[in-house]
Amino acid sequence: MSSPPSDVRSGLTGGEDAPDITASPPPAYAGRPLTVAVTGAAGVLGERVAARLVASPGVKRVLAVDDRRGEVPGVQWRVLDVRDPAVAERLAGVDVVVHLAMDLGMESDPRARSAYNVRGAQTVLTAAAAAGVPRVVLCTSAMVYGALADNEVPLAEDSELRATEEASLVGDLLEIERLARRAPRAHPGLQVTVLRPAVVVGPGVDTVLTRHFEAPRLLVVAGSRPCWQFCHVDDLAAALEYAALGLVEGEVTVGCDGWLEQEDVERLSGIRRMELPASLALGTAARLHRLGLTPAPAGDLAYTMYPWVVSGSRLHEAGWRPVHTNEEVLAELLAQVAGKHAVAGRRLGGKEAATSLGAAGATVALVGTAALVRRARKRRRF
Repeated sequence: MSSPPSDVRSGLTGGEDAPDITASPPPAYAGRPLTVAVTGAAGVLGERVAARLVASPGVKRVLAVDDRRGEVPGVQWRVLDVRDPAVAERLAGVDVVVHLAMDLGMESDPRARSAYNVRGAQTVLTAAAAAGVPRVVLCTSAMVYGALADNEVPLAEDSELRATEEASLVGDLLEIERLARRAPRAHPGLQVTVLRPAVVVGPGVDTVLTRHFEAPRLLVVAGSRPCWQFCHVDDLAAALEYAALGLVEGEVTVGCDGWLEQEDVERLSGIRRMELPASLALGTAARLHRLGLTPAPAGDLAYTMYPWVVSGSRLHEAGWRPVHTNEEVLAELLAQVAGKHAVAGRRLGGKEAATSLGAAGATVALVGTAALVRRARKRRRF
C-alpha cells in the first residue's frame, strides 16, 4: 500500500486549525461510575492517566499505586512495589486496573529491568483476579508486531506478532503479551485489554527511538523503507481512558493518523540523512551493543528501517481521535531533544559530543562509533 499525501496521512493539516487537547470530547460512556486503580501513577504516563481519570465523568474514585508518592491531586495513594503480593489487598473494590508500572529506562540493567517488568505484570494480573477485579488494562507497544519489509501499511490489530526476542525491552513486552493472553484462561472472569502505541513522544519520554533524532544525521539503511508514526503521550492517556471505561477491548493499537515517509521526516526536521549499507549498519550496532557501549541491541535498528505503522481502527470505531498529528509530534520531539547528542542511541556528553560531532557530513556517526569501539578495546587490554 502506497503512502497518501502528507495532509491525508496526518488526518489534519496542523497549524492554527489543529485542535487543542482541552477541546477533545470525553468518551461517550453511559455505564455506572467506576473505581480505577492506576499502577505506576507517579510516572510520566501514569500521572497523565490518573489525572485524566480523576476528571472523567465515568470514574468515581482513582487509586494511585506506585513505590513513591506522585503529585496527582484527587487520587488515593497506595505506596508499594507492584511486585509485592500485598497489592491484592489494595485492590479490594476496584473495577479496573490500568497497569503502567514499567521500567523503560535506557540505562537500566537488562536483567533487572526484565525481572521488574515481567514480574510486575504477572503479580498485578494475579492480584487483580484474587481481588475480584473484572478488567485489567496493559500497555505494551506496537513494536511487538516487529518491523519487517513485508509488513502491511498500516497493520491491523489482529496482525501476527513477529518481533524478535533479544536482550531488549521488546522481549519484555512480548512476555507481557503472553501473560495477557494466558490470564483469562487461568483466571476465568478476568478480561484483559492491551494497548499497543506507536513511537511515544512527550515530556519526559526517553527511548531508543526518540534518541534516533538526537543524532547529527538520520541513519538510513540502504534499501530500507522507514515509515514514521508517532503517538503523543496525551493521546495515549486518552486512549487508556477509553480502555479503562471498557469502550475498547482486546488488542488495541494507538497512534497519530497515518504516517510520515523518510523524506517527509528529513524535510520537516531539516536533518540530513546518512545512508549506510545494511551489513555495516547492523554490524556496527551489534559490536557496540556487545561491548556495552549502546543501550539497544542491533535488532532494534529494524524499527528505523522498516514500517510498523498501525491503524488504530478499534479506537476510532469507539469514537477516539488523536488530537496531535505526526507533523506536530515530530516538531515537539525535535524541540525536546535540541542540544542533546546521541550516536546509536548512546548519549554523548561534554567532551565526547564536541569531539564526535565536530566532523562533517556522513562521517560524523561513523567517527563517533569507531572511537567508542577503539576506546573499549584499549580498556579490555588493560
